[in-house]
Amino acid sequence: MTTPSQPSSADPRKDSLIEYPSRFPIKVMGANVNGFVHAVTEVARRFDPDFDASTIELRDSRAGNYLGVTITVTATSREQLDDLYRALTSHPMVKVVL
Repeated sequence: MTTPSQPSSADPRKDSLIEYPSRFPIKVMGANVNGFVHAVTEVARRFDPDFDASTIELRDSRAGNYLGVTITVTATSREQLDDLYRALTSHPMVKVVL
């Protein structure tokens, strides 16, 4: 039996609910301004070089002031996803990442 201070396994992928690699959708919200979709695409490509921009889904807010962008990346590790989320949430054009 392991204690909380001991890791339960040597391979952190076994502790994840996600099987890697897998297609992983991420929703990004920001102001509906020129360059927002391009900025999100550039961040996605930094973490998934094979990112296919043709798979992007867009959704305007009711008033049209905000834009929801769903990107689907190939997730290869928990670290990759964590780094991608950090990059997106720290981007000045991004309001929310889900």
